[in-house]
Amino acid sequence: MVNEVDVRWLLVSVTTAGAVPSLRMQVWRKLKGLGALYLQQSVCLLPDRPAVAASVAELGERVRADGGRMRVVHIEVADEGERRELAGGMTAAVDREYAEVLERLPSFFTELEMESGRGRAVFAEVEESEADLERFRSWVAKIEARDYFDAPRGGQVRAELARAGETLAAFETAALAGEDADGATPSR
Repeated sequence: MVNEVDVRWLLVSVTTAGAVPSLRMQVWRKLKGLGALYLQQSVCLLPDRPAVAASVAELGERVRADGGRMRVVHIEVADEGERRELAGGMTAAVDREYAEVLERLPSFFTELEMESGRGRAVFAEVEESEADLERFRSWVAKIEARDYFDAPRGGQVRAELARAGETLAAFETAALAGEDADGATPSR
């Protein structure tokens, strides 16, 4: 059920005609990054929450500075069914993003298993895997920032990220154990 807080929404309308050519793409990326639900081209809705409203206001300043127009209207959606439908649309979009993470995470585990099986638990592989895990964490953090209504796969993604961290820690321990006293990789 949508909280009473979510009765209030931001209706955002943007016009970039005659503005800096790259503005349209910048605006679209920013609004999608916030989790905007597009009602039609250049018109979207976002939950009226302080952090979201501040980001939208900042975007509005940039749009106007670059020659575009942006209107933000604070509205109330009184109908509970409509609120549920709006929240459901946003949740479905976020859940699809979580599904993509879950689809790609197995390759992380496969890579660590393969390197361990080859006896290549070494510092360079640890660094590479740390960078990969950080990319996953960064990606998920961006999704979580727009997960306003607790998408179903969010918990599963967080659990898999925690498991990935544990798996990487074990791989790092194996790499450390494989180093000799001088820090060189033992010969095989």
